[in-house]
Amino acid sequence: MMPKVYIETTVISYLTAWPSRDLVRAAHRQLTREWWESRRAGFESYVSQIVLREVGAGDPEAAAQRLHILRDIPVLRVTDEVAGFAEELIKRVPFPPKAAADAVHVAIAVLHGMDYLLTWNCAHIANAALRSRIDAVCREGGYEPLVICTPEELLEE
Repeated sequence: MMPKVYIETTVISYLTAWPSRDLVRAAHRQLTREWWESRRAGFESYVSQIVLREVGAGDPEAAAQRLHILRDIPVLRVTDEVAGFAEELIKRVPFPPKAAADAVHVAIAVLHGMDYLLTWNCAHIANAALRSRIDAVCREGGYEPLVICTPEELLEE
């Protein structure tokens, strides 16, 4: 059985991003493309309704390209249980109010039994300072914590 990975919006954004002179952005773009082309096939990939809404925003041509890339990836639902767990994360981690959608991404991935949450959002999701609190809220809620990481961290087998 292949491991399951929830692909958060920032990964799709970097996958389809225009080339950049910013070295960090260029590196994230390249690493994302490497993961997508060489490693994604080793995972069961999933997104959510939230990801589709976020990648569908902005420039219509770019949004269409992002949505096209996700056309064959299963979509996880935001249930009442997901919403309740996201609220618990917002209160207890705590996620700032502006990062409520980030808490929903974590809740979706946890409640749908993902092994990994793949993201470039290192401010509120792949943040080492928040990780132990996220794990504690998961365990106290009776859920298994998942691995939150960047595409770079999943390049190696």
